[in-house]
Amino acid sequence: MTVPFHRLLIVETRKLFDTRSAMILTAVLLLLTVAAIAGRGLYIGPDLQRLVWTAGLGYANLLPVLGILTVTNEWSHRTALTTFALEPRRWRVMAAKAVPPTLAAAVASLFALLVALPATALAGAVRHVPAHWNATPATMAGWTATNVLFTLAGVALGTLLLNAPAAIVVYLASTGVWNAVAMLGGTGETLAEWLDLNRTAAPLATGDWADVAPARLAASAALWIVIPLLLGVVRVSRKEVR
Repeated sequence: MTVPFHRLLIVETRKLFDTRSAMILTAVLLLLTVAAIAGRGLYIGPDLQRLVWTAGLGYANLLPVLGILTVTNEWSHRTALTTFALEPRRWRVMAAKAVPPTLAAAVASLFALLVALPATALAGAVRHVPAHWNATPATMAGWTATNVLFTLAGVALGTLLLNAPAAIVVYLASTGVWNAVAMLGGTGETLAEWLDLNRTAAPLATGDWADVAPARLAASAALWIVIPLLLGVVRVSRKEVR
């Protein structure tokens, strides 16, 4: 009997938020977002776009970690045998696992906007200055897309390595590594401009769509998302489950 894909989605969503680590991470993410936006609003003033971007300081690190845990929890809690016994086609399970953290990234982006709106109004009232309601739909769409890309990069690394600590270290260290590569000269700078997802997605994150280089963004997304995800699915499909 074929398990409907929507049922797999429901199960994987429950798995993501039922674990203690994921619940703690989600709570920290929400509290950090509210605190950061409120605090910066009182400090820099009522600028909606800048307040929304404040949430990105935490999102850039915590959302990918959530994506990593989505995949690796199956193996660290030794529930993979049960999961793949109920659905032997492992690629369907992996596809279902990629959806909840992606949706969580989109919801988190919306949450940041909903927090920033009253924070902007409050900051304007406290500082007695006019508020700047400058977060355009294009800017928000680009910023949300960037959060989704980074989250998918976490999912891809988790799928490839199947080890949460290793995947988290690789992801968090990647920024420093690419900065070091960029300092090696012209060749290093070129590699970083094409393969560092943080650099290629930067114009997208700020809503500067005209400055987005599609070829470079595609190359870095292929390196950090497509290739490790495909290799990870192949590894999961062949991995012996005990």
